[in-house]
Amino acid sequence: MTLEILGISVLWMFLLGYLIIGSIDFGAGFFNAYGVLTGRQHILTNIIQRYLSPVWEVTNVFLVFFFVGVVGFFPKTAFYYGTTLLVPASIAIILLAIRGSYYAFESYGSRGHKGYSFMYGAAGLLIPASLSVVLTISEGGFVSMVNGNPVLDYHALFTSPLTWSIVVLAIAAVLYISAVFLTWYADKAGDRKATKLLRKYALIWAGPLAISVIGIMFELSKHNVEHFNRMIDIAWMFGLSAIMFVITVWFIWKQQHYSWALGLLVGQFALAFFAYGISHYPYLLYPYLTIYDSFTNPAMATALVVAFVLGLLLLIPSIYLLLKLFLFNKDYIRGKKDHHA
Repeated sequence: MTLEILGISVLWMFLLGYLIIGSIDFGAGFFNAYGVLTGRQHILTNIIQRYLSPVWEVTNVFLVFFFVGVVGFFPKTAFYYGTTLLVPASIAIILLAIRGSYYAFESYGSRGHKGYSFMYGAAGLLIPASLSVVLTISEGGFVSMVNGNPVLDYHALFTSPLTWSIVVLAIAAVLYISAVFLTWYADKAGDRKATKLLRKYALIWAGPLAISVIGIMFELSKHNVEHFNRMIDIAWMFGLSAIMFVITVWFIWKQQHYSWALGLLVGQFALAFFAYGISHYPYLLYPYLTIYDSFTNPAMATALVVAFVLGLLLLIPSIYLLLKLFLFNKDYIRGKKDHHA
C-alpha cells in the first residue's frame, strides 16, 4: 500500500466516523425540535437529552481531524477547494456555531423553548446539506480554471439535479441513521413510547434514503460516466450494503433485534462509503486533482500517518469510556443518574 492510499484511507475512516456520530447527533437535535414543536416532547426529550448531553462535544473532533489531514496530506486541495468552498464551508461553520450556542441555551437555559429547539434542529439538518455540496463539486463540471485559478460556477452547481439528489441523500441519511440508533437506545432504556415513535421515524426515512440513492446513481450516470462505470465495477459492495439496509428495515419493522439492526446500519454505511471512495479513486476533484498530483513529501506523510493513528488510538478509548459511563450505563440510560453529572 502506497503512502497516498494509506493517507486517504485514514482520512476516509475519520470521515466515516463523523458521518455516523454526526448523523446521530444532528438527527437527534431535529427529532427533539420536532417533538417540542408537535407537543411530543414528553415522549422524546428525555431520551434524546440523555444521549446528547455527553456526546455533542465529541462530534466535531472527527471533522477537525479530517480537514487538518486533507490539507496536510494533500496541500493542493487548499488551492482547488479553498476558494470554491468559501461559501458552503462558511455557511457550515456559521451553522455549527449557531448549533452549539442554541444547544447551550436549550439545555442549560430555557429547556423546551420552541425557538431554541427549532434553531438547534434546523441547523443540524442544514450542516450536512451544506457539507454534502463538496461531494457534488468533486464530481467535476462545476469548477473551471480562469487565469490559472479555480472558479466555481454557482449557477451550474445549484441548478444541477445531482446537487439536490446528494443534498436529499445527506438529510435522509442523517434522519435514518439517527432514528435507528435512537430506537435501539430507547429500547435499551425500556422506554416503550419513545421506542414506538422513533421506530416509526426510522421506517418513514428509509424510503427517501433508498429513493435518493437511486436518484444519485441515475444523475451520476449522466454527469460523470467514468465514475459511474467504476461504481458498476464494484457493484457487489453496493449490493451487499443494500442487503444490509433491507435486513435492518426488516428488523425494525418486526420490532426485534434492534442491536443487530444498529450493527447492520453501521456496516451498510461503511460499505457504501468505502465503495464510493474506491470508485472515486484516484480523483479528489475531477479532472484536475488526484491524490498523486498533490501528495505531500514522504517524511511529512509518515509523520501525519503516525499522528493520525495515535490520534485514533486516543479517540477510540475516549469514545469507549464515554459510551461505557453514559450511553451503555443502565442507570444512566433509564434516567436514574442526572445527565449533567
